[in-house]
Amino acid sequence: MQIAFLVAPEGVEQAELTDPWQAVLDSGDIPHLVSTRSGRIQAFHHLDKADTFPVDHTVDTVDVADYGGLVLPGGVANPDALRMDEGAVAFVRRFFERGRPVAAICHAPWTLIEADVVRGRTLTSWPSLRTDIRNAGGTWVDEQVQVCTAGDNTLITSRKPADLKAFCASFVSEFARAGRTA
Repeated sequence: MQIAFLVAPEGVEQAELTDPWQAVLDSGDIPHLVSTRSGRIQAFHHLDKADTFPVDHTVDTVDVADYGGLVLPGGVANPDALRMDEGAVAFVRRFFERGRPVAAICHAPWTLIEADVVRGRTLTSWPSLRTDIRNAGGTWVDEQVQVCTAGDNTLITSRKPADLKAFCASFVSEFARAGRTA
C-alpha cells in the first residue's frame, strides 16, 4: 500500500517526518513525499535547519485514489504554509471525502482545520491548537494519541515528537485495518 506524506517545501519537523516514514517502511508499505513544489524540501530540528529530502510528487500531479492513507507531519511552519495553499488543502480534503485514514501530529491539524474536516471529530495536537480545534467544531483532548472514528474515515492524531512511538504504532495499525477493508 502507498502512503502519502504531505509537507510544505520548508518547515517540517524532521523527526515527525522521518520516524513515521520509517514506520511505514517497516510495515511493508511504500511512503511517497508529496509537496506543493517539486525538488527538495527543507526539514528542521525545531528552528534550526536539518536535512533536505527529495519530493516524489506534487499535490497537483497525484490522485488520492492511489494512496491507502495520508500522514501530516508537524513543525510550526510546515502546516502553516500548507493551510495557505489551496492545492494542499484540497488534497487533504479528498482523503476525508474518499474515507481514507489520515494521521496528523503536533501543529499539523492546522491544515485539517483549513480543510474544514475537524467538525464533530475528537483529536489531540500541540496544546496551542486547542482553541483553533474547538473553534472549528472539534473536541480537543490532551492525550498521547487519539484515534477518532466518528466520521467517514479514521483520524489519528498526536501531540508532539515525544509521542512519536505511540503515534506511529497507532497509525500503522489503523492504516493496515483500513487497507484490509478497502
